[in-house]
Amino acid sequence: MSVQERKQRERADRERLIVATARELAEQQGWDAVTTRRLAERIEYSQPVLYSHFRGKREIIGAVALEGATEMAAALRAATSATGGPRERVAALARAYLDFAARNPAVYDALFQLDGGLAYAQENTPEPLKDAFAALLETLGEVAGDGVHPGLFTEVFWASLHGLATLTRAGRLLPEDAEPRVELLVDRLAMV
Repeated sequence: MSVQERKQRERADRERLIVATARELAEQQGWDAVTTRRLAERIEYSQPVLYSHFRGKREIIGAVALEGATEMAAALRAATSATGGPRERVAALARAYLDFAARNPAVYDALFQLDGGLAYAQENTPEPLKDAFAALLETLGEVAGDGVHPGLFTEVFWASLHGLATLTRAGRLLPEDAEPRVELLVDRLAMV
């Protein structure tokens, strides 16, 4: 291995460490606790080293969001691949989405609440974000219905899931009604 290859590998390792540490800190204490000073202390590198990887917290949030999008897409595909018909796939997708949001609140915030400097729904949208949407579209597109654009249907269903995830996390919805909400969403919106 050449010196340059070793340095590139070390740089990539440091970058992964920064993202993992930021994510861990955000999950434990919230995104307000994630500062470059605190990250530098935790990873035992100087702040200038941190800034050589990310220009600031916004880019770190973006990196966490991209990592989270990849994980969410995998979770959605895993949930839907293990089921039978369209109704079961849509219900499994909804449950997996809501479960991901509940188990990864800081990542979910990085994806959908915070400014990570990422473009959504545009030509220059990063591939992990496009793939996460594609993971929704793969299942929801097949139940959009005649004359309904699959992408638009997916956006509306996704918005409903996001609303449920956000309101549940904020304590605005009764937790014991989580499953009836999924069933209602699947039966009335997806109509499968």
